[in-house]
Amino acid sequence: MITVKVTRRGQTTIPVEIRKKLGIKEGDELLVEATRNGVLFKVIPKIEELAGVDSKFGSTEEVKREVESLRREY
Repeated sequence: MITVKVTRRGQTTIPVEIRKKLGIKEGDELLVEATRNGVLFKVIPKIEELAGVDSKFGSTEEVKREVESLRREY
């Protein structure tokens, strides 16, 4: 477990070991959820990670809608 500090502006840094392990890069989006025991960060899947799903859904717009649906589920 790693300890981090929160800045005056409410910011914190995700330690490099965790970013590497989860593949988090600059510009990636995370969902933040308050839990009973603290704060939970969830990585939002990128469209590129869903390569090939367009054949299942037919169009880019359908893929985007599906990605947004999955993001809301997380």
